Amino acid sequence: MKKYIYILSFCMSFSLMAQEELLSEKISILKEYDQDHLHRVALPIGGIGTGTVSLGGSGELRDWEVMNVPAKGYSTVTTGNDAPFFAIYTRKKNARPNTKALLGPINPADYQHYEGRSVDHHGFPRFRNASFEATYPFGIVSLSDKTMPVKVKIVGYNPFIPADADASGIPMAILKYEVENTTSEDLEVAISGNIRNFIGKDGSKHTSDWKGDFIPIGAKDNKNEYRKTEKFQGIYMFSNGVDKNDAAWGTFAISTPNNKQAQITYRTSSTKNDWYNSTLNFWDDFGADGLLTEKDKQYDIDPLASLAVKKSLKAGETKTFTFYLTWNFPNRYAWSSDKLKNYYSTQYDNAWDVVEKEIDRLPALTEKTLQFTNSLIASTYPEEIKESALFNLSTLRSQTVFRTEDGKMFGWEGVMDREGSCFGSCTHVWNYEQATPFLFNKLALTMREVEFEYASGEDGHMGFRTKLPLQKEASGIDLAAADGQMGTIMKFYRDWQLSGDSEFLKKHWPKIKTVLAYAWIENGWDGDVDGVMEGVQHNTMDVEYYGPNPQMQIWYLGALRAAEEMAKFMDDKPFAKKCKSLFEYGSEWTDANLFNGEYYVHKTQVPESKEAIAKGLVGEHRLKGLDLNDPYYQLKTGCLVDQLVGQYMAHVLGLGYLVKEENVKTALQSIQKYNKRDGMYEHFNNMRSYAMGDEKALLMASWPNGGRPTIPFPYWSEVMTGFEYTAAIGMLYEGMEEEGLDNIKNIRDRYDGLKRNPFDEAECGHHYARAMASWAGVIAESGFQFSAIDKSIKFTDKPGKYFWSTGTAWGMCDIVKNGNDYEISLEVLHGKLELETIQLGNHKLHKFKGTRSINEGQKTALNY
Repeated sequence: MKKYIYILSFCMSFSLMAQEELLSEKISILKEYDQDHLHRVALPIGGIGTGTVSLGGSGELRDWEVMNVPAKGYSTVTTGNDAPFFAIYTRKKNARPNTKALLGPINPADYQHYEGRSVDHHGFPRFRNASFEATYPFGIVSLSDKTMPVKVKIVGYNPFIPADADASGIPMAILKYEVENTTSEDLEVAISGNIRNFIGKDGSKHTSDWKGDFIPIGAKDNKNEYRKTEKFQGIYMFSNGVDKNDAAWGTFAISTPNNKQAQITYRTSSTKNDWYNSTLNFWDDFGADGLLTEKDKQYDIDPLASLAVKKSLKAGETKTFTFYLTWNFPNRYAWSSDKLKNYYSTQYDNAWDVVEKEIDRLPALTEKTLQFTNSLIASTYPEEIKESALFNLSTLRSQTVFRTEDGKMFGWEGVMDREGSCFGSCTHVWNYEQATPFLFNKLALTMREVEFEYASGEDGHMGFRTKLPLQKEASGIDLAAADGQMGTIMKFYRDWQLSGDSEFLKKHWPKIKTVLAYAWIENGWDGDVDGVMEGVQHNTMDVEYYGPNPQMQIWYLGALRAAEEMAKFMDDKPFAKKCKSLFEYGSEWTDANLFNGEYYVHKTQVPESKEAIAKGLVGEHRLKGLDLNDPYYQLKTGCLVDQLVGQYMAHVLGLGYLVKEENVKTALQSIQKYNKRDGMYEHFNNMRSYAMGDEKALLMASWPNGGRPTIPFPYWSEVMTGFEYTAAIGMLYEGMEEEGLDNIKNIRDRYDGLKRNPFDEAECGHHYARAMASWAGVIAESGFQFSAIDKSIKFTDKPGKYFWSTGTAWGMCDIVKNGNDYEISLEVLHGKLELETIQLGNHKLHKFKGTRSINEGQKTALNY
């Protein structure tokens, strides 16, 4: 009994110690940005499908995107010195207090402005020194100043737990201000968060009068209300006047946990904002003693809400000041005028309800998030693979992605400054990314359901963009895309294998067959049904290719292989036989006719007449200007950066080589030789520039042997990261480790915090979905393959520690080589695995006796 009490006492003490441990010290840091590389840093904090607010490199809150719209380069909340901010008050005993905004210095590039208001908070006292550290989803801003008796770390994040989309989809930004007393004396410290009630102001409807009052045209009768519960307190923001059907209607809250050792004060308003007096009134109040005094309810109040937490710090002591920003804006006008409801709003009644429901879970969710990130960082993967894979996960939290009321996930291609970019979960863009299926498989399955049940008609025509609201077999647009449609078949195979949900396959198998068979219609992509796409093929270059080309052809071969495997499982022998036959002929033909000895080329083949082009295979507007003798926008003899995208996908899926192995490697060597640029000073580009100056990159296309069309496909001279990742990861699969890693590093070097935001790889818009192809670097380097159908798992035979994820479970695999033997330790950190076999590299399969179940927190070890 005494032993039991001792153990219980020890556990309780350990728990208290864990609670007092600083979060910043528990985060394994992946990337550091010094003061010269903070200008573009903006780490999105929020949940999947909820919108975000970003933590800037100097501690500012920017890109307020919680109201269902993007907000890059402008604000959906108040701006200037009226923008949301946090401030710190410090005071030594018998000394004058010192108050500063919790912000680093303004970048010199922002000093000039016609009215002296170049950036938000331009007039506030700031810290002289700042730096930023990140391991997504954690961002840490470090602030210090010779005039301040403290050092501050701002830790911003939101739980991100693979395989748990709901826990990763909380509409919340958590900010922890870790304040260190750097003096030898006791110190009073207070931190205040300040934000105006912006409900109704969606960023496009605002103006100001000559006195500087910001008047949201969409806002009306907005109210701030102080609330206190047993566990937390803060200010709840709502509106009695904004239309409840508007996308900018909702609720917002700023709150903090109750703490007996802290003094918590608040203000729900300030004085009227003539000449910005409301901010002045706050500053005088807070700066006097670190406490806030609620304003009397007068006619001249301003909806500036402030919440302050004050604590005493002993010499050398560090304490944490925690704040929660939560929101609920239920109405979304996706990519049409039709109103939808956000999924997260079915889980929470309002912004206050978010904290009430999640505050008890946050410690556990934070620990689970740390377990994920720290495991990945502890893995053997090269730094550039960790960074590219992890930082691009921020796209899942951006306005690129949303979830409708029924939980289905949709995505723009990316987002512009104020609106989405290219609607409809575009198949030929989303084909490239691997993050969603391998981290959140259930979300990926909802995308497959939409593609096959809603976007595809009875004839197999799949509109490569999906309209909303959904209508079965009638939601796809009129135009089909060859690469998009073939890629969805490969994605279905992947997601079925990862999930083990054979009922899902059985349900959609008839439509999968018709979607593939659509390639075989008269005058279609493969109208003569020989395994070669000779027809008119709309594709991700936003044009039609005429005749066989590697990009579409190898996607087609991959779809045939995936369909063959699914047909075998369905015992559909005739269809499996047909797919196999077409694949074998098409593969042989591709190597014989498209491979020029260095890479795969495009054989232009134009229909005899415009009428021979089947409806839905080419846009009507293209037909009007089509020159059948010499069509514009072709690749022809060019070396295309992603000519092997279908092979990249086949490797991820474990489907083997779609064309000759030796030709694949040679083609990738040619891409490296002909498309790589060590600088862009001499490069001509008539389109968009995503690489400039001395930056290194892979061009979309080159014509090393001449023959460039007078007017090539539009993006021929550009550089785009999703395509670069595809080529680079293809190189990894072919043993071109040095070249593949170098290309990935070159991408991340361009997103260095000074020139571009490390958490926002752009293509046609910010947070571009295709860039999440970067997760495939983790898959390639670990040799990871998993089938919940066969209950099999596979890794590389290269010794190391490898993070792995199936979309429903994740963990670590530790591989140690002893002579000719291997020791394997497979640990499940989340979810559950059921295995019958495990394999390293090309070595013989190890078969377990029966099914080996490995639950969360368990390991299995074996000699191999």
